[in-house]
Amino acid sequence: MRFVIVAIMLLIAALPAEARGRRHSNTQPQQSAAEKAEKTKAAERDYKAALDHIPDKKPADPWGGVR
Repeated sequence: MRFVIVAIMLLIAALPAEARGRRHSNTQPQQSAAEKAEKTKAAERDYKAALDHIPDKKPADPWGGVR
């Protein structure tokens, strides 16, 4: 009797994880090598553009007002 109860509890605990895995496995379409390369190039281009927008950091002189 205990074995049946434990088996049912394990089955109930495993069902949500199994359903979640099945749902996410087919949501992303397969990409070709050309599409992956294009995505990588676009991400690199966006990264470099974002770096260009960062202002230059001014040198910090904490004793500048004392001198």
